[in-house]
This record gives sequence, C-alpha cells and structure tokens, in this order.
Amino acid sequence: YHTRENKMSLSKIYQLQAKHRILKKILRLRLTTVVMLGILGIVSAIFLSWYLGTSTISSIFSQLHFWQQNPPFWIEVPDFTHQFYLFLPTLILFFIAQVVIKISPHQRRWSQVIVVAILLALTIRYLLWRSLTTLNLATPLDGIFSLTLFCLEFLIIFASSIQLFLSLEAKVRHREADRMQVAVIERKYNPSVDILIPTYNEAKFILRRTIIGCQAIEYSNKKIYLLDDGKREEIRRLAQELGCKYLTRPDNRYAKAGNLNHAISQTTGELIVVFDADFVPTTNFLTRTVGFFQKTQIALVQTHQEFYNFDPIARNLGLENILNHDPEEFSRRNQPIRDGADGVICSGTSFLVRRSQLLEVGGFVTESLSEDYFTGIKLSAKGYRVIYLDEQLSAGLAADSIAEHTAQRLRWGRGTIQAFFIKANPLTIPGLTWRQRLAHLEGLLLWFGNIARICFLILPLAYPFLGVILVRATLESWLYFFLPSYLLQISVHFWLSNRSRSAFISDVYSVALCFPVAVKIVQTLLNPFSTGFRVTAKGVLCDRYRFNWLLALPLIIILLATIVGIWLNFGNCLISCELFPGTSFSEELVNGSILVFVWSCYNIFILSVALLSMLDAPQVNLNQWFNLQRKVELKIGEKFVGGTTTKVSHSGVEVALRKLRFGENDWENFPVNIWFVDEDLRVTGKIMNVDNFAAETRLEIKFTKLDLDKERQLVKMLYCRPGQWLRREAPGELHSLWLMGKSLVTPRIFFRKKAEKIAVEVAQR
Repeated sequence: YHTRENKMSLSKIYQLQAKHRILKKILRLRLTTVVMLGILGIVSAIFLSWYLGTSTISSIFSQLHFWQQNPPFWIEVPDFTHQFYLFLPTLILFFIAQVVIKISPHQRRWSQVIVVAILLALTIRYLLWRSLTTLNLATPLDGIFSLTLFCLEFLIIFASSIQLFLSLEAKVRHREADRMQVAVIERKYNPSVDILIPTYNEAKFILRRTIIGCQAIEYSNKKIYLLDDGKREEIRRLAQELGCKYLTRPDNRYAKAGNLNHAISQTTGELIVVFDADFVPTTNFLTRTVGFFQKTQIALVQTHQEFYNFDPIARNLGLENILNHDPEEFSRRNQPIRDGADGVICSGTSFLVRRSQLLEVGGFVTESLSEDYFTGIKLSAKGYRVIYLDEQLSAGLAADSIAEHTAQRLRWGRGTIQAFFIKANPLTIPGLTWRQRLAHLEGLLLWFGNIARICFLILPLAYPFLGVILVRATLESWLYFFLPSYLLQISVHFWLSNRSRSAFISDVYSVALCFPVAVKIVQTLLNPFSTGFRVTAKGVLCDRYRFNWLLALPLIIILLATIVGIWLNFGNCLISCELFPGTSFSEELVNGSILVFVWSCYNIFILSVALLSMLDAPQVNLNQWFNLQRKVELKIGEKFVGGTTTKVSHSGVEVALRKLRFGENDWENFPVNIWFVDEDLRVTGKIMNVDNFAAETRLEIKFTKLDLDKERQLVKMLYCRPGQWLRREAPGELHSLWLMGKSLVTPRIFFRKKAEKIAVEVAQR
C-alpha cells in the first residue's frame, strides 16, 4: 500500500467511485423529469393525432362524444313540473349544513361526519355528471380545452377530497398537553434542552429580542446557542452581552440544515429546540411541550406558528386588523388533520426534537431546501411519531413586502417538490403507512394547484377568442348538479378551516402568487437543484408606496384579456337573456355564453383585488405596537398622574390620561418617569406628541435607553406572556366579499396616504 503503483491504483478507484456516485445521482435526479416529460409527450401525441384526423384516435373520441350525448338516464336532470324544484337539493343540503354548524360551532366528531359525508357525496355526484355528460368532444380543439378543464378540476377535487377524508381523524392535543405538563412542572421529568437559534443576516435588534425571549422561558435545565452563519463580530458581542453561547463554522455548506447539524455536533442536550431568528417564545413554551417526550415513540413536536406583525397582502389591502396571516389556515386546519394521519409537517421553527432519534436518521436532511419537512418524514419512516400541538407558544415576523412574501413561498414550493428527487420522498420511502403517504400526497398536489389556478384564469378566454365551448350543459343541469356542490363547499369552508379564512380570501392569495409559484414548480421538475437557500428579508423600512410590476404584469395581461373577452361575449349574453327575441341561437352556445360571462366576472373581481395587493404600503416603524392596556403612573416634571396604556412597543408607549390637559408647549423638554404597576417596570422617556382632542389626553412617549434588566422585563411583557397570542376569527364568506369590494372602492393609497405621511414624519423624528 505504500508503493507508487498502489497509490495510483487507489486514486483511480476513488475517481471511479466518485464518477459512479455522480452518475447515480444524475440518473436519480432525472427519472422524475423524464417521467413527467414522457407523460406530456404521450398526451401531446394523442391530441396531435386527433387534431390531424388519425382514424383510430378520431374514432375513439367520436365514440366518447356519442356517449356524452347519450348519457345514462340516472345522471340526467329530472323532469320537474316547475323549475323551482331544481333548487330543492341546494336548499335542503344548505339548510342541513347550516343547522349542523349552528348546533356545533366548533367541529366535533358527529358534525364533521355529517358535513364531510354530504360534501363527498355531492363531489362524487358532480364528477359523474361532469365526466359522463358535459365534455365537449365535437372537434379536437373543443376536446383539448374541455378535457384540460376537466382534468384540472379533477386534480383540485381529488386533493380536497383527500383532505376531507383525513379530517375525520384530526387530532387536538390540548388536554394531552395538560396531563403531560404536570410531570414537567413538578420536575419529575426534566430532560436537558438545547435551544438553537440559526441566523445568517438577520438584524441585530430582531435577534436581541429572540434571545431575551428564549432566556425568559420558565425551564431551568436549558442552554441557548446562537448559530451565526454570517460570522459577524457584532453578533458575537451580542451573544456575549446577553449571556448565551455563540457558535459558528468554517463554511456555510447546506445552509440552515448544515448550520443545525454543526450545532448538534457541538451540543449535548437530550432535546433540541429550534427557533428561527425572528421567533420569540412565550415563557411556558417548554412547560407545554417537553412533557410529550415522556412517550418514547414521540420524536418531534411541532407547535403553531403565530406572527406579531401584519400579513403583507392584508396590509396592502388595508385589512391588516381583520384578516389572518396566510399560514393561519395551514396551522389551524391542515396540521391537525395531518396529525390524525401521523403526517405532520415540521415547519422549521418552534419545534422540539429528541436528539437520539434525530441522530439515528442522520441529522437534518441536507438534500433539499425544506430540511425541516424531510427530516420529519425520515423520523416517521423510522417508526417514530411527529405530532402537532395547536397552541400559540411563539410568534415571529411575517415578510414585510409582497416580493419577500412571494420569495418565501417559492422557496417552500421548490423545497417541497424536491421530494420527487431525493431519498426522503414521502411517496416512496420505506416505512410510512398508506394514511401518511396520502397526507403527503395531498400536500404535494396543492402546489400543482397553482398551475390549475392559472388555467382557470385563462380557459374562459377560449370561448370569446376561439369559439370553444368548454362545458356542454343546460342551465337546468348547472342548477341541479353544480350549484349544490359549489354553494355547500363555499358555505362550510369557513367552518372547516376553524374560522381561520374564507374561501374568497383564499382565492385572492392564490391568484396573487399563482404565476411565480407555477413557474418555480415547473423549473424544479426540470432542474430541481439549480438554486440555493435564500433567507427572507425581514425588518426592512419603506417610506413610500411601491408597486411590484414584475409580479403584477401577468395578472394585468389576463385582466385586460378577460375584459376584452367579456366585451366580445356581451352580444351572446344579450341574446341568451332574450333581449333580442327571434334571433336564432343554439341553446348550447347560449349556456356556454352565460357560463363564461359569470366565470369571467368573478375572475375580474379576484384579479383586481390581487393586483391591489401588489401595492406595498409604507413600513415606517420596525417596532410593532401592541394594543396593550396596563395601569401606569407617570411623573412629568414635578407632576404625578395616573393613566392607562393604549399601545406599547419596544421603543415607546401611548398613555391615556383622564384628568390632565396640556397646553401647546407644556410638554416640551419634560423628562417622564413611567411605572408599569403590574409588571413593576420603571423606565424613563420623552414626550413626543400630545393629543388633547380626544375625550382623554393621549401622550406618545419615546423610551430613553433601557438597561438590560429593564429591556428583559419589557420584552417579556410584550412577547412572552402565556396566552397573549389570541386566535382571531376571520370574516365569513359574505363579509369577505364586502371587504374586498370596499378595498377596491376605497384603496389604501388614496384614503390613508395623508395619515401614513404623518406617521413617516413622526418616525423620522
């Protein structure tokens, strides 16, 4: 082994092994791409052959067209004496659903079974009607568009049906957490915990409150580590100042996953907690979660993701105080459903994992951008349990702008679709049950729903521009088969989502992001690992309105084309409404005209709202203000006065005084001592503004520099109180429609610009 010849032969062996590994990786990476392109090629070849008139293909589609024109008798509309009876199925089922929801405002097992059974039955009925009677296969052009629409509908319906089926076993773990925390509180179960905070380029002030919040957690056997992949000296000094351990590494390989894996090799705690750099936990975070690990099969506990700033789309629409954050429906509906199927998604922050079981699967997965998701899958495949606690035990920062919001979703989408190219593919990895695979399949299909969403915007244009009738159906059949299914799904969506979001608001979010996400999905299928990890920018100031033309351009083109299409279709609608009696017009064309007109009007409305959400509103203050009422006592000069806080932030406070009025210059240059009575927190500040015009005098006070102990008290009061992140009930369907219409009629830029200009000036002062 020490001869030159042996060294050369070993070198050749190593080179061959390296080439073999690269070749194996390339083959594995491209298999899914080849399959996808193969399917598209076969479908395209069939349609091309049909379009060119190939006898065999044409005869097959001719036979299918004959069956569509002569459907089974049991799928036809009954011959009622009065058309009113067509609405009876809709009215009866809607009434049953509303009674169930009224009796059981929060989902219970019996109410879920009734509503889900009705929805699934109506879905099957609708699909039979669509597949057996409504496909237009008269010509190849009609058939291509009609079949495309049906296949996309089937994709969406199939994914939602999986979710409905799995929802019958959704898990709620509040009572289990109550039982498990007893041993933790009594210190009968007290495992060592390492809290890891990975960071790359996040602002110092964001990291500061995260570290302070982690230190405020009421659990003695814990250590806190700041994992800095940015290798910043100021962050090292921050860790030293606050008293937490600082870790870095020589390179940044595998981004966040590599950072976490490096930290695992440097730490020893039995349990590992991961918080993103902007997430601040409540003081009872570990009390509510550690107890679950008394069960040896539990490997990971994921908690609810809450946010303490406004959702960017809601803020741009002027509905920030009304709408919930984008991930809220996922946290409140999807995750409990997945928990029932043992298919919980690890979300990358605010979770705990057992070290021994994490090491058993090789640490955090480094093959994908979604290291959290696939790490959970590998743990599940080993037979361990990944569970979900639907409690708001931490809160973080949402993206500040629509561009960063979109970039974050693109990373999530790319990371999820990479499942088809790595060993931790939930559809093929050994060890998962069929229910787990079904849950993960539903999650994968939802990303492809963005492609379907684009087609739903474009397909109505086929009728006015190409004369293509997408659906062959009478008005009576629409009322009898489609209306019950659609209206019932809309009416119960809010209830099924645990009152987190309406279906119409979900449509706005979906349309706003569908083009970039769909493009990213296709890019990933063709080249899955072309881009790396990029941290979402947060805590960025903006003092003016900015319109995102790059995201808006495809939506503008579709909107203009839809408006032109409606104009072209308007004559047909007039004829269908019998404004021109005596005109010869086929019933099929009339019904197609009505369908396209209604569909296009809805698309125009949703597109308009989505475009309005592309106009980023100013972000003038990096410190979030919380509507927090606390009793305070103030010393202003030589005066002592009591008051109540109306808003509090990291930088200042607004106080309401009932028995004191200020002259125009009485408040200038007076130092203020503020005592938060309940928290026994004493700080100093300077009055920045006085409002004497309300029923009570309001003082806006800016804090002077806080020492560390007082800052800890303030952070704990603002971010760490157990139970402070309350669930907000989203507006229902009709209320959501009204709010969206109001946003269009009174856009933020025209009706809040003056107030926001004043806010910019105050912030600059």
